[in-house]
Amino acid sequence: MFDDDEVIRVYVPPGWPGSVRPPGSPGWLASAEAFLLDVCPSEYRGYQVLRRHPVVLAKLAQEFVASQLMATRSGLSDVRTSLSGFVDTATVDQTAGVLQQEEARLTRVARGVDLVDQALRDVRFVKKL
Repeated sequence: MFDDDEVIRVYVPPGWPGSVRPPGSPGWLASAEAFLLDVCPSEYRGYQVLRRHPVVLAKLAQEFVASQLMATRSGLSDVRTSLSGFVDTATVDQTAGVLQQEEARLTRVARGVDLVDQALRDVRFVKKL
C-alpha cells in the first residue's frame, strides 16, 4: 500500500510515446488506448472489443503500422522510376524526401506501439547501465 504522498517512479525506455503515461500511473491505460487509437484507422474507434481489450488493440496497431511502414518503403524504392517522365527531378527528390521522413516517423511510432504492447502484457522495463 502506498501513501497518497508517496511517489511511484516507473522507468520507461527510449522511444516511449510522450503522450502515454508510465505504466501503473493514474490514467495510464486511457492514455495508452488513446495513443493506440490515434495510430490506427479512425474506424477502429467504433469497435468496442478494441476498447475492452487494449492488448488486442495494440496487436492491431502493430499490424497496421507495420503495413504502413512496408508501403512507405516500397514507395520509396520505386519513386524515381514511377514518377520519371511525369514530374521534374526536383519534385521526385522532394517526394523521396517526404517518404524518407515518413519512414523515420513510422519507425518511431512502431517502436512506441511495441513498447506500449509490452507494458500491456505486464513487461516491466529496467534501465540498463
